[in-house]
Amino acid sequence: MSDVIVTTMNDLPGYRVAEVYGEVFGLTVRSRNIGSDIGASLKGLIGGEVKGYTKMLADSRLQAVERLRDAAREAGANAIIAMRFDCNELGGNMTEVAAYGTAVSVQRA
Repeated sequence: MSDVIVTTMNDLPGYRVAEVYGEVFGLTVRSRNIGSDIGASLKGLIGGEVKGYTKMLADSRLQAVERLRDAAREAGANAIIAMRFDCNELGGNMTEVAAYGTAVSVQRA
């Protein structure tokens, strides 16, 4: 288990927030490769999951959350509450994934 707890809730059951450090985020931008684009075009014609894109987005989310944890550690926090994701397309062939939340210090209640 990581030393920084991440939750999408606004509180953390069994803990009390001792200090709030503020907003933190983790960001990654990935470009799609031509093989994935060809596969996506074919899937667009016949339907179905584009597994290359699914894997890329899943990996991007994991990397964004790890960078979010790094930012929280740097702020002195041991938890992140109200974590959310945001995803945007950039320049037609790149995808940005951001994980963000509130860095806090929590103690067992």
